[in-house]
Amino acid sequence: MKIGITYDLKEDWGHKQGDPFDANAEFDKPETVDRVIKAFEDGGHRVKRIGNVYQLLKKIDQLDVDIVFNMCEGRVGRNREMQVPVLLEMFDIPFVGADALTLGLTLDKVVTKKIFVSENMPTARCCAVTENQDLDEASLNKLLQKHQLNFPLMVKTSYEGSSKGITQDSRVEDGISLLRQIKWVHDNYHQTALVEEFIRGTEFTVAVLGNEGAQGMPVLQYAMDGKLDLGDEIYTAQRLADLSVEYICPAKISNEQAQQLKDLAVEAYRAVGCRDFGRVDFRVDEKGTPFILEVNPLPSLEVNDCIDLFPPVIGSTFEKTMNDIVSFAVKRYQQKREMFSLTGTKL
Repeated sequence: MKIGITYDLKEDWGHKQGDPFDANAEFDKPETVDRVIKAFEDGGHRVKRIGNVYQLLKKIDQLDVDIVFNMCEGRVGRNREMQVPVLLEMFDIPFVGADALTLGLTLDKVVTKKIFVSENMPTARCCAVTENQDLDEASLNKLLQKHQLNFPLMVKTSYEGSSKGITQDSRVEDGISLLRQIKWVHDNYHQTALVEEFIRGTEFTVAVLGNEGAQGMPVLQYAMDGKLDLGDEIYTAQRLADLSVEYICPAKISNEQAQQLKDLAVEAYRAVGCRDFGRVDFRVDEKGTPFILEVNPLPSLEVNDCIDLFPPVIGSTFEKTMNDIVSFAVKRYQQKREMFSLTGTKL
């Protein structure tokens, strides 16, 4: 097939005055895009570089591809990950991965948490603090009581990825620190702050592949400063930039706990409507209870990250995994065409 590929490069982001230091953290390095293209070419496909959403807009009438592999994070706002899928859907162009709705709701952690709660899935208690809320210590205490939140707490940006907005100060232990960190998110990221109970313990991520028969892949565990038991340590944007986090796959946990995480990952993947592939992140407390942090339908494809590390554990490779993901999407579109007797598609 001829596969088009959409992506955002770090070097294409022009930092503006007032941008946080990690403004382009979600975007890809050129070498990451190159290795994805090579994987498809090794699978016998031809690849057309499309680029970001603006470049897609210029080319969309003459794409001449069979399917698009979407890596785009989009530009500006909480709907940014929806931009490329919406355009592709409008022009009836098949694409790999989640649709616009799933990408939009999973980027917004507050909305995702509401889905987890409604589905009775384990996730840390939380509340959202919008920019227009005028808070002082008294009103903040009422908010915490209403949502039954206890210190220590985590303060996060509500719609960022790649740990953007997460620093060592994001974990707070008192009302003054909480107010400070909420204001910091509002002032620097101009969005709602997500406040959730901090889970002391260990951290994991699970890739999920497929559609009807979606399966959780070998569990990957995070180590920081050589420690698997993270305690109060958190995965920050700075740690990501410094490459000070170690990824261990398979995780050093029992088979029973690994299966529990894989089952929960598939459940979360389905709850938000993921397609073809994705990743689910967990924190596990000191009693061994897992809590879902978030679902990422656009997981990193860099070397030594989740999608790169689990394939050897199951006797596969990154290249084969990438081509399998495309095959899942092709099968999905073929089934759709057969179900509705669709015509005019290239698949």
